[in-house]
Amino acid sequence: MDHRPIRIGLTYDLRSDYLAQGYSEEETAEFDRDETIDGIESALRRLGHTTDRIGHVRRLVERLAAGHRWDLVFNIAEGLTGIGREAQVPALLDAYGIPYTFSDPLVMSLTLHKGLTKRVIRDAGIPTCAFVTVASPEEASGVGFAPPYFIKPVAEGTGKGISARSIVRRRRDLPEACARLLQAYRQPVLVERFLPGREFTVGVTGTGDSAQVLGTMEVLLLPSAEPGVYSYHNKENFEQLVRYRRMRPEEDPLIAAVEDIALRAWRTLGCRDAGRLDLRCDAKGRPQFMEVNPLAGLHPEHSDLPIIASLVGVSFDRLVARIISSAAQRLPVSAAPSDHAHRHRPQ
Repeated sequence: MDHRPIRIGLTYDLRSDYLAQGYSEEETAEFDRDETIDGIESALRRLGHTTDRIGHVRRLVERLAAGHRWDLVFNIAEGLTGIGREAQVPALLDAYGIPYTFSDPLVMSLTLHKGLTKRVIRDAGIPTCAFVTVASPEEASGVGFAPPYFIKPVAEGTGKGISARSIVRRRRDLPEACARLLQAYRQPVLVERFLPGREFTVGVTGTGDSAQVLGTMEVLLLPSAEPGVYSYHNKENFEQLVRYRRMRPEEDPLIAAVEDIALRAWRTLGCRDAGRLDLRCDAKGRPQFMEVNPLAGLHPEHSDLPIIASLVGVSFDRLVARIISSAAQRLPVSAAPSDHAHRHRPQ
């Protein structure tokens, strides 16, 4: 596959747009800041590509209906409603036969549901702690493993719904704690056995057998941070509350196991192009899969995946180039950028 310049559309949910419509800071936490889109577009242009800002899924519908087409879409749209919200843009692009970056609708829907993801991971023999998904306080009363527990909404990202209160140390407190999340987020709650050990985030680039670990960093909470959890509050204020430390398998044998689990999980779930996985160690120091983000944030300075890239000496432009190179394997082999793609210019 040659790496010729192509016409790339950008799909995204802009945080400022939703804030202007009256949505709260937490409701828009997963959406992208203006500088993220600016950074991605600038990187694509420096790589020689032509770009076209599309926006969110409803704008994509309008552009497709008007006959606009692209050689590739760089998709980072999170979606607004429903557990399948991250699959909406990929499904539309599949319907029109337009290639795009990152994972397909099946993977996007599966991985946003943390409980279903862990079922697949567990069935594949990949280490993950005991868990159950509950839809009512009554179900929480019947959890079959011992405390302490860790609870979070089953289909949120960016640490939403996670705080120091997510650690539940007594069985009798679990129903009330779950009721609080059920009322706040209107979705089931994932109840896991609390993992008290070290926490790591692993960046991965590539697809299938070509996937490789980009790098691993340990998440270290500073004394002023919300204790015990990589929470929404800690993530939003990471510059003051969190320190990230690059970890190398040749320096710490544990990291080799962490990276092996991450890569096995990435391939098992069918994730594509780039993303990150979170792991934490149990009381015996054994790493456990927690969750995967196949649509990782790409703020050039603040998001975990670019931070990992920076720690291992990969520039933001090179990270974007790796994503495009992986996605380009799904472009039609003999197709040059189509005349039709260039017939419709951005409005």
